[in-house]
Amino acid sequence: MPLPGLFVAFEGGDGAGKSTQARLLAEALRDAGHGVLLTREPGGTPIGEKLRSLVLDHGHGEVDPRTEALIFAAARAAHVAQSILPALERGEIVLTDRYIGSSIVYQGVGRGLGAEAVRELNAWATGGLWPDLTVLLDVDEAEGRTRRTAGDAAEDRLESEPDAFHRDVRTAFLELAAAQPGAYLVLDAGRDAEGLAREILAAVRDALAARAAVVRSEPSPREARP
Repeated sequence: MPLPGLFVAFEGGDGAGKSTQARLLAEALRDAGHGVLLTREPGGTPIGEKLRSLVLDHGHGEVDPRTEALIFAAARAAHVAQSILPALERGEIVLTDRYIGSSIVYQGVGRGLGAEAVRELNAWATGGLWPDLTVLLDVDEAEGRTRRTAGDAAEDRLESEPDAFHRDVRTAFLELAAAQPGAYLVLDAGRDAEGLAREILAAVRDALAARAAVVRSEPSPREARP
């Protein structure tokens, strides 16, 4: 049986505008009467926020690639068990700023650990919970750096990696989406925020309608008896 809620992940390079679009979508869905959990990774739980600080903040010493991947996976395991899954079981729409795709791309490809190894680690950590829809906001690495360093903003450990790293990340995200076109909505992050928000909302409404159709087609426990 599918979970009653809908799970949407926002992915993309640093500076793509994921947080902005996730917030705009949450506001639109709440205005329409939906229950919404807006969350982020790493984070979303008390332990996840502590792990976020350890893995992203400067000043904690060297973090080797395997340790980095395991910290992200540990934070994600807590996030799913304590926050995401309960919300989906309540029938809410869960919007997360980053999910497994980020680990596959940043640690699997960017850190050279292997995309499949990181995918398997995170599938185990989450009990195989994947998004119903992933919104990929595609941004050029140079534009992403310009956006995230605007004003007095400081870059975290991953954001401060060189442009070549972020170029590999961008390419890997696009390859992930190309391999699963039915699961991704790929959008140019350089478009105006309002236009992007409208297109994302339309895609989520379609996903909600498709989920409702699946739920209606499932037999009741009585009907399913042999």
